[in-house]
Amino acid sequence: MTTIDSEIDGIGVVADDAATRLLAAYEAGSSFLFSAPRGVLLARGVAATVPKTQCAREELPRRVADFLGSATEFGRRNPLVVGAVPFGENLPAHLVLPEEVVRATPLNVVVPRPPRGATPNYHVRAVPAAAEYELGVGRVLRRLADGELSKVVLARSLELTAGEPIDVRDVLCNLALADPSSYTFAVDLPRRGEDGTRDNFGPQPPLRRTFLGASPELLVSRRGLRVRSNPMAGSRPRSADPVEDQRLATELSNSDKDRREHAAVVDAVVQTLRPFCQDLQVSGPTVISTAAMWHLATEITGELRDPATSSLEIAHALHPTPAVCGTPPQRAREVIAETEPFERGYYAGMVGWCDAAGDGEWVVAIRCADIEDDVLRLYAGAGIVAGSEPADELAETSAKFRTALSAMGLDQAV
Repeated sequence: MTTIDSEIDGIGVVADDAATRLLAAYEAGSSFLFSAPRGVLLARGVAATVPKTQCAREELPRRVADFLGSATEFGRRNPLVVGAVPFGENLPAHLVLPEEVVRATPLNVVVPRPPRGATPNYHVRAVPAAAEYELGVGRVLRRLADGELSKVVLARSLELTAGEPIDVRDVLCNLALADPSSYTFAVDLPRRGEDGTRDNFGPQPPLRRTFLGASPELLVSRRGLRVRSNPMAGSRPRSADPVEDQRLATELSNSDKDRREHAAVVDAVVQTLRPFCQDLQVSGPTVISTAAMWHLATEITGELRDPATSSLEIAHALHPTPAVCGTPPQRAREVIAETEPFERGYYAGMVGWCDAAGDGEWVVAIRCADIEDDVLRLYAGAGIVAGSEPADELAETSAKFRTALSAMGLDQAV
């Protein structure tokens, strides 16, 4: 990759190739962007919206298949839907048929630090506060000890209020260019309250809402009959000191707790994929890095048994994995709802696209933010298992916040 420092259009890159031009062309409120290691997809406009449906497992894939079939009948060649599916079952998926789709090869530039300019004076509020989060971890650990669950992913949120509209494209570009190997996304959403979300943060919804992030985790992709998933669980923060950074990677690789947590996620993904796929190959775990974190990751590939199975059908079967929910999943959902003092919304859901042929790519919606006008909400979670320490889990969420905070030019501790 080439590192470049010059600026154009205020986003800190020279738009000298198709991928960076697409990134520069993104406009909040009228675009969907999905930047992946295989390429960049920019969708413009909304030709139609998939009729709203709650996230019942049997409903959404069929409804989308019918919707895309209708679009094909009206002359669209291999149309696709783009958008987001929430974590919980109390919100509808938000998927649209775009007016135009443009693709490019992957981003091949990296800007490790965002361009320095005038930064708003953000007011930061943690939900819950750090001490309350640790108490929540302690309550979950007691339930784990009682034997009702083996894992719960407990999240927290940061609310940042700028006092002026936040430049969504700047945040998106900084996220994408700080770590092009991640899956960077931006999705236009209905305003809070209009989508059924309970808003604990403020009385009046703003005029525009964007959900964006830089996820390291591929839930599933389908290209022809080839299916791929890359589950992650177990992490350590990166360090600016190369010696300490390598020590942290080695520590993660040798951690019995993290390996047990990771194995549980991989087993769940394999069990879910097996009815859909033949010749499943499992490779890992290995330690991989993002700009902010080390992760344990496993590569899973297979061949579809039925060519009619779409990427969305598989993604919906996998969602949510134990990496963002817990084990057993339904009990973990209940504990999350009882313990977290906010609704996750689209955090820990999935973002991506699916075409009429069934191909597509869906990522786990983590390392993400929900931006409404002058308010930005960040989300980060940690997997609580037997042996977890509340202070360590708090530190893990703080490290995960660093990706978005750094992209915004905010280096404060949280």
